[in-house]
Amino acid sequence: MSLNNIATNNKIAFFSTQPYDKTFFNKYNEFGFELDFFETQLNPQTVILIENATIVCVFVNDIVNEAVIKQLAEKNVKIIALRCAGFNNVDLEAAKKYNLKVCRVPAYSPQAVAEHAMAMILTLNRKTHKAYNRVREQNFSLNGLLGFDLFGKTIGIIGTGNIGKAFAKIALGFGCKVLAYDIVTNSEMEKDGVEFVSLETIFKSSDIISLHCPLNEQTKHVINGKSIDEMKDSVMIINTSRGGLIETACVIEGLKEGKIGYLGIDVYEQEEKLFFRDLSADIIQDDAIQRLMSFPNVLVTAHQAFFTNEALTQIALVTYENIKSLLAKNEIDNKAALLV
Repeated sequence: MSLNNIATNNKIAFFSTQPYDKTFFNKYNEFGFELDFFETQLNPQTVILIENATIVCVFVNDIVNEAVIKQLAEKNVKIIALRCAGFNNVDLEAAKKYNLKVCRVPAYSPQAVAEHAMAMILTLNRKTHKAYNRVREQNFSLNGLLGFDLFGKTIGIIGTGNIGKAFAKIALGFGCKVLAYDIVTNSEMEKDGVEFVSLETIFKSSDIISLHCPLNEQTKHVINGKSIDEMKDSVMIINTSRGGLIETACVIEGLKEGKIGYLGIDVYEQEEKLFFRDLSADIIQDDAIQRLMSFPNVLVTAHQAFFTNEALTQIALVTYENIKSLLAKNEIDNKAALLV
């Protein structure tokens, strides 16, 4: 297929779109694809919105199970393009069954997520969010704002992909001792001073634990009652990866008992019902998130770690490149981007 004609008769239907999605995907649509943007989540009820689209572009909280994929195939959709790295919400076996290609953005400015993880650590530690509100009310007292030096502290990283590696460099720059756990060690990181250890050692030795691994059967609820019991008292836990890595009920207990001294989460196990929406006038029915937000030592951000100009640019460019490659030659040069 000629690249000049690649957009001919190929419409892309975007789900879970926000204004910034429209801005960046319109900006980089150099081949002139017809774009349909839907604010709603993709699920079995909303598939009906798709009209004459051959490509569907989805995000982290869209539901792409077999029921949805079957309907996509019936509508002659050929490609499911994820504008994110995670793909635990997609039934890959069903995609194979119905002959749909699935692609993703395996890496987009890993620094964006790594820097947000460090921002959460600094905010929880030095309580800058509380200091900001105090000073605006002309309260200049320092009581209750005591923090600690990051220098010399032990940070444990679970998962050393692109984001984990970027975060390790930031932590080393603060003068921290950095431990890491992954199924494969990284010699480059070891040269930089990162020590690869067992998961048990991460739990027992870390003052701060930062999660940067994918969500799968092996990592689901890696932070649970047993692992929390093994951790240091007043441990700080940071999760900018996937909500399902943390067993929420166990973390709440750990916070109540004082075992967990600080918690920073940019993701949440039930976030698809909450995040990316303005619920300021609603009664939130999720008791667990309400309980978490009631703790003074918990910081929740709404899946914004990826949210930088550089990352959104990369997401749009790589997504379009994936689609163009699949339409032109039915494959993608970056093998990590092609899931099915």
